[in-house]
Amino acid sequence: MLIALMKDGQTNMRMKASKTWSQQQLAIKLRVEQAEKPGLLSWERQRLLIHAAKTALAAALCWGLARRLGLHDGYWGSISAIIVLQSNVGSTVNASRDRILGTLIGAVLGFSFSLFGTLPWNYILAVLAAVIVCGLLGLRSSSRLAGVTITIVMLVEKTGPRWSLALDRVIEVVLGIVVALAVTTLVFPDRARLRLRDGLAQEFLVLGAFFEAILHGFSGPPAENFTALREDALAMLRGNNQLLEAARNEPSGGPGWREGLSMLSQFGRSLYDALVALEFSVKDSHNDAYAQQLEPALGKLAADIRSGFHHVAGRIHAWRFDVEPPRMSLEEDIAQLEARMDQIRHTGMGFSQAEILRAYAVQLHLKQIARLLRASRVETGRAVGEARS
Repeated sequence: MLIALMKDGQTNMRMKASKTWSQQQLAIKLRVEQAEKPGLLSWERQRLLIHAAKTALAAALCWGLARRLGLHDGYWGSISAIIVLQSNVGSTVNASRDRILGTLIGAVLGFSFSLFGTLPWNYILAVLAAVIVCGLLGLRSSSRLAGVTITIVMLVEKTGPRWSLALDRVIEVVLGIVVALAVTTLVFPDRARLRLRDGLAQEFLVLGAFFEAILHGFSGPPAENFTALREDALAMLRGNNQLLEAARNEPSGGPGWREGLSMLSQFGRSLYDALVALEFSVKDSHNDAYAQQLEPALGKLAADIRSGFHHVAGRIHAWRFDVEPPRMSLEEDIAQLEARMDQIRHTGMGFSQAEILRAYAVQLHLKQIARLLRASRVETGRAVGEARS
């Protein structure tokens, strides 16, 4: 009963869902749909081609501007543009911040330490000071760039004062960063927040598939793709966390974007933890007869939770959270399951204590997952400023 209800609900959702590219890939991976033959320019190849063209454009612009401005070492601007220009706007902003801060710290320390002492001791002290300063300021990723700048300022053989070399270095890096930011923002911009939104939608679908695989082991043998689904869910959580860090560096895309994305990421992690706890609860339970006494309430709640994962994924994709899931109420399902457990409480004498405890543990974890799902939609709706939750 449990598996049948879940499969029926899953089939209906798949027939009605309007999938994004990432959702289509997930459906293909789970063998729900047949994979179409990729064309010459698939989605990933298009993104790669655009990124390559933007990088080449930024490097060429930096070189041209450096020559127009009379910068003798203008190639450092091109190098900076190539290094900081990432696949999305947020990551580019983050890399640009690290590079400019590292360059400034390195230029100041390189010039300062060149005023006293002799090589290599003043150079060693300058690099040591750069790493310590960046660490104390919470700029560990900038420490290497500071060290590179110090090396150029103090060790490159060049006529003229050291302050001029330090200033030229800063100007070249700033030029590269400004050009990279302009290119990534104006030329086919790839917003981290949009990629994160699609990634979170896929994450909830993966978590839903993981949930189904867990319950498959509760009523029968373990699902064949169980281990792969758990690894996919963990990989999605890590990837989306990186995108969230990049999205925080981008200009807001509207009211509540940052709050909504952060909240969904937190709920995703909480749901994964709850699913892992459920996994331990159903271990070695496929022969439990006591759990069969909880039907049909248990199967109804499980099927609606599975549909709930799909519903939340769809709400994330549409970025509208005030739409109630059709023809289901997780709170009513929870109430029915609790009522069913009260009805069969007196029959527990005929079953082992381990079976009864597992059934109660499953009930508690299902209630937690159901309420986390509902809260992920309702609380995110409030965060983005929707009037009705």
